Amino acid sequence: MSTLLTLFFVMAAGNDMVLPPCPSSPNCVSSQAAGRHFIEPFPLTGDAAQALDRLREILVRRSDTTVVAADESSIRVEFRTALGFVDDALFVLDAANRVIQIRSAARAGYWDLGKNRRRMEEIRNTYARRAGDSEQEGGEGAPRTGLLRDDA
Repeated sequence: MSTLLTLFFVMAAGNDMVLPPCPSSPNCVSSQAAGRHFIEPFPLTGDAAQALDRLREILVRRSDTTVVAADESSIRVEFRTALGFVDDALFVLDAANRVIQIRSAARAGYWDLGKNRRRMEEIRNTYARRAGDSEQEGGEGAPRTGLLRDDA
């Protein structure tokens, strides 16, 4: 997805953080989707800027991740699978709702065998652990576990 298109969706609703919608295929998860595509956003723990910096550091350290763009309110990355497939992800700070909105989708193909969801939950767990570490060092907030919403 192009940077321009991503920026359009993120800024389209003014102050509301709007992620690009998921396609009908099952290879996408988003904290702003419904049904099978839904995944909980990351809870914002402590200072918003520090939380996004902590997430950026986690992403940079992953061997399967390339940070394509990052600023004070969002991080756009490419994930590369062992088979060479590329997935695109977007993390957007939503300070008003005290969360980081998330979206991850396969760039090509129909089925990802749940890879995007598993990867985002793995990142969520690392983010929550790091948030807990900073709490012990005097940070604010409490990490939440990422439960799936049951729309069935």
